[in-house]
Amino acid sequence: MTIEQMRQRKKELGLTYAMISERTGIPLPTIQKIFHGETKSPRYDTIAALQKLFAQPQVVRETVQYHVPSRRGKGPTMNDYGADTTRYDRQGSYTLEDFYALPDDQRVELIDGVFYDMSAPVPLHQRIAGEIHRQIANYILDHDGRCMPFVAPVDVQLDRDERTMVEPDVLIVCDSEQVTASHVVGAPDFVLEVISPFTKRKDCLLKLRKYENAGVREYWILDPYQEKLIIYWFEQADIPLIRGLEEPVPIGIYGGDLMIDPKHILKWIREMQTLLKKPENP
Repeated sequence: MTIEQMRQRKKELGLTYAMISERTGIPLPTIQKIFHGETKSPRYDTIAALQKLFAQPQVVRETVQYHVPSRRGKGPTMNDYGADTTRYDRQGSYTLEDFYALPDDQRVELIDGVFYDMSAPVPLHQRIAGEIHRQIANYILDHDGRCMPFVAPVDVQLDRDERTMVEPDVLIVCDSEQVTASHVVGAPDFVLEVISPFTKRKDCLLKLRKYENAGVREYWILDPYQEKLIIYWFEQADIPLIRGLEEPVPIGIYGGDLMIDPKHILKWIREMQTLLKKPENP
């Protein structure tokens, strides 16, 4: 695939340079130089990563009637929370039957009958979620706790209905009857989402409302780009608590006994910031 073909594919998919950087791990300045023609001979591994992204087929099962042809020269149309209203033509009316009929590699969340595409998380996102889950799991095991920690991917039938299935990054469930062989039913006690620029509105607005209304007791939003943690402790306050990542932070549902130490997370975030700012040598 040539650079010109990649440019065309970028337009067809409605991708921004930032989205390409997040999905491939290639520094943003490097991508911009390649597509602007400033870098004449990109490295082989860089081109291979771009080709892999743009060559991925957009395949759906014919039994699910949601795919419509893309408009030539235009990207997808999004709603206020980032749901693709071009690709999914029945937005607002989808159910769990449609959700389970999707191909295995089609990662989406279903919220109030609307499909939201989920791209594969970048390594930093995975490290953050994994580290927080590790600290929670260690505490629960060390104290012989009854609650169960989970890290994505795990489906949560948040409203116990047929119109919503979400996939939080980290969650704690204290009622074992909520956990089935395939998914969690009902609101977790604790939820953490690690946001990106492309999920920020959904996580900070739409999911905030959904989690509170469903009965989630505590909701954390970790923003690695702003190096901050936003905490909603719905049982105690109506306004969020905003914390930095320099000091340990208590999880409210454990009365402050379980502390999350973010020192490694902050280190990883700053290492990634350095990599993204560093241009790649052609």
